[in-house]
Amino acid sequence: MTTYLLAGGGTAGHVNPLLAVADGLRARDPETGVLVLGTREGLESRLVPQRGYELLTVDKVPFPRRPNGAALAFPARFSRAVKQVRAYIREHGVDEVIGFGGYAAAPAYIAARREGVPFVVHEANARPGMANVLGARSAAAVGVAFPGTPLRGGEVVGMPLRREIVDLDRAALRADAAAEFGLDPDRPVLLVFGGSLGAQRLNEAIAGSWRSILDAGWQILHATGDRSEMPDPGAAGYAVRRYLDRMDLAFALADLVLSRSGSATVSEISALGIPAIYVPYAVGNGEQRLNAAAAIDAGAALLIDDARLTPEQVRDEVVPLLRDASRRAAMQRAAEQVGSRTGTEDLIALADRALAG
Repeated sequence: MTTYLLAGGGTAGHVNPLLAVADGLRARDPETGVLVLGTREGLESRLVPQRGYELLTVDKVPFPRRPNGAALAFPARFSRAVKQVRAYIREHGVDEVIGFGGYAAAPAYIAARREGVPFVVHEANARPGMANVLGARSAAAVGVAFPGTPLRGGEVVGMPLRREIVDLDRAALRADAAAEFGLDPDRPVLLVFGGSLGAQRLNEAIAGSWRSILDAGWQILHATGDRSEMPDPGAAGYAVRRYLDRMDLAFALADLVLSRSGSATVSEISALGIPAIYVPYAVGNGEQRLNAAAAIDAGAALLIDDARLTPEQVRDEVVPLLRDASRRAAMQRAAEQVGSRTGTEDLIALADRALAG
């Protein structure tokens, strides 16, 4: 029996692909040993046990960004975290480590190397995080979600996706999805969302332009976010939700998406062949713009800078696209070519090759 240690966490961007691979390994062989390494503070502390996997915890040791007391304490704390992981590898007879970035990944990579266990790195963003940059230097294999990701030895495998996305038959679910959100299945739908917490810029832009979108013959499904105080105008054809529990139904109904461009968002939309308009989050290291680059270059999506997304810009740029069926059809054909639903299988195949080699 092969035993894998999947390391990563902190955010959904790390935890969801990790869990997709865990499920893929178990589906291939129920006897496979699958352990997850994470921190007590991250999202994995809740989601991993819920999915039925054993979570091994390691101390959260952030890389120091400036010379201070934390920087002085970092070497000893990081060394202790590596020792924790080495003990887990020996105790559980781990054969291979697959890391997804985040606080748990960095000590896992070093522990695996010191224990003589092969490890594989998966990077979900077009601009890699520090842990994966360091890990890629000595990894047995490196998988990336987007072409052009600057990681040594990176091989494009795509994004491991949730089964409800991989198996989604949009046409078959459209009527049920329309009923779920109180919309007409025979009229096109613009899906707008900015993540679980929402995106104020998107919310403000749609709040000032929704009438123009409805006048163009379209409907709107708008997830405003858990913390949003945006009022629901109660207009026919405009469904407002704080949070979408069933993203599969939302995607089944979407004829065009207006959203942020997190790595999972871009990967899921592309995998489903849905045309999109991406508004990269302006805070961070610019990875959201890079995540969208391949879809934009292929003609599957458009990009609007965050600062330019106003109600006027929606009327000037988005509404004309809603009225242009031939242009959207070309974007959809391009989207069907740029996306992949086999990220889980492709990453597992990469891990198999690394373990065999």
